[in-house]
Amino acid sequence: MADLRKIIIDGHEVEVDPNLTLIQACEQAGIEVPRFCYHERLSIAGNCRMCLVEVVGGPPKPAASCAMQVRDMRPGPEGQPPVIKTNSPMVKKAREGVMEFLLINHPLDCPICDQGGECDLQDQAMAYGVDFSRYREPKRAATELNLGPLVETHMTRCISCTRCVRFTTEVAGITQMGQTGRGEDAEISNYLNMTLDSNLQGNIIDLCPVGALVSKPYAFTARPWELTKTESIDVMDAVGSSIRVDTKGREVMRILPRNHDGVNEEWISDKTRFVWDGLRRQRLDRPYIRVDGKLKPASWGEALAAAAAALTGKKVAALVGDLASTEAAFSLKQLIEGLGGNVECRTDGARLPAGNRYGYVGNAAIEDLDGAKEVVLIGTNPAVEAAVLNARIRKAWTKGANVSVIGEACDLTYDYAHLGSDRAALSKLVADAAPVEGGVVIVGQGALNEADGEAVLAHAMKLAEAMGAKLMVLHTAAARVGAMDVGAVTEGGLLAAIDGAEVIYNMGADEVEITPRAEGGPFVIYQGSHGDRGANRADVILPGAAYTEEHGLFVNTEGRPQLAFRAGFPPGEAKENWAILRALSAELGAKQPWDTLAGLRRALVEAVPLLAQLDQVPENEVQPIAARDMGNATFRLPIREFYLTNPIARASVVMAECAALAKARAQAPVAAE
Repeated sequence: MADLRKIIIDGHEVEVDPNLTLIQACEQAGIEVPRFCYHERLSIAGNCRMCLVEVVGGPPKPAASCAMQVRDMRPGPEGQPPVIKTNSPMVKKAREGVMEFLLINHPLDCPICDQGGECDLQDQAMAYGVDFSRYREPKRAATELNLGPLVETHMTRCISCTRCVRFTTEVAGITQMGQTGRGEDAEISNYLNMTLDSNLQGNIIDLCPVGALVSKPYAFTARPWELTKTESIDVMDAVGSSIRVDTKGREVMRILPRNHDGVNEEWISDKTRFVWDGLRRQRLDRPYIRVDGKLKPASWGEALAAAAAALTGKKVAALVGDLASTEAAFSLKQLIEGLGGNVECRTDGARLPAGNRYGYVGNAAIEDLDGAKEVVLIGTNPAVEAAVLNARIRKAWTKGANVSVIGEACDLTYDYAHLGSDRAALSKLVADAAPVEGGVVIVGQGALNEADGEAVLAHAMKLAEAMGAKLMVLHTAAARVGAMDVGAVTEGGLLAAIDGAEVIYNMGADEVEITPRAEGGPFVIYQGSHGDRGANRADVILPGAAYTEEHGLFVNTEGRPQLAFRAGFPPGEAKENWAILRALSAELGAKQPWDTLAGLRRALVEAVPLLAQLDQVPENEVQPIAARDMGNATFRLPIREFYLTNPIARASVVMAECAALAKARAQAPVAAE
């Protein structure tokens, strides 16, 4: 780290890193400097000029604090520390002038603008602008862009901060947005009217400091001051991004990212952001029992009695779905194993080793990717499986990291060396591996859910050992690591768990095909939030809460336990998942020893102490698996349709529209040369 340098900001002497820009130095000193184009995670543009400050002894005009570094400042005539003024008459007059120019063409849309109430332009015009304009000329207008079904544009409001262009180019890795023209003719446009092809495009809505880019599904539905804001955790993938759920009454109106440097920085994927309309549709809001082949509404008493009667004295298996909280998985395990049954969370058939946390989590943190020099991807497409994590890998690539891929070739938004698509390529890489500095090996579920998945994992561990690298197991299900931690697994995996089962208790595992009753299949009790495939096959339906409707613990793909908080309440007669299992245990005469979620959590932490380490990544001891022969098949990716991976997403109109657009884009005709 560079030697600290003394500077004086508004009369306060501070010591800062000379590589910082003046705006960063002011932030460290606790002094606010207004800005529109500057963003700490994007490159510096220096084009809004709102962050002007006075540099004493410098040029006789204000300087853009985002584009000047501390080391560029000159000391005083007798060696005194350099001086910055952020509130001098010169700065005040300059900011008022900049604000006046920004508002020349900005329409007076505030009463109908979705950004109203949380708009940087409104706030800074109040704080730093003047209360009148000297301009009477007609305002210019700009044509709207069609960016797709997620982002709505009002380009007349645009102040050309170029944050959207820089984000899509630098973080999302697409080149469909840019700025054309100069001076008054400068405007943001999309290349050849193309829609945005990225799973991170919704982040430009948050980045836009005015109302030029707003959420298309959320448009004209609520004002910010009407919303109740709840901090929570995302479950659409296994990254565990920090989110804020905004509700109006009982309905979720939008989902926004929260800053978490260790996990998602301040980005979220489009599925996370726009899936909220799926929380309203196709909901299970009352219990059902199948009578004469048809599902009929029932009371809770009848449904629980029917479920208890079915479970008594039978061979039982239970499946833990991808969106279940760790408490629900723990409670289900206690209930079913008490009946002598099997519980299984690896519903995609992944060969994850039970009891070996290094084997199903690894020892790499997401943050380790920031400083990685070598990244090896095995059987995974992080751009689809974990879009925010993929942005981290791209960031490492922009800093010079080498990325290698074994598996299906796909667009990852950055260049990589494709070493092959099959097991032979992995064997060769292990044989040729040499120690590297800052290596991370990422193995995906596509590599682990085949019959030789454990052998592939053993080779990935061997590769990490040979490289001196860290290992990360990239999951696709938010519930998987937590369920593995509580031991919701059966020796032999999914097929062994359900083999010969007379009753299957399905807790939200909608991706598992279960033999129909007409063909001699088992009795199915389904507990979940949506009328999806699982409910369609069920004989008894117990309606549960979705992830925004109950408190829950989730463990992300790096093994970090995090708490999701309730933002609303389940519809109709639906109940929290742990409460359903507690009531069913009483009906079975094996009452679970807790009456509250707090009591359940105490039992959970007693059984698995590391789950008490909230928002920390526990150290996992390296436990290699004995190497065995792999097959020779090519690696297949576990997710084909990014927008339709779970029941909530499949119930969403917005996700269906995005999936249809993605399919059409993939089948676009190519002109003959």
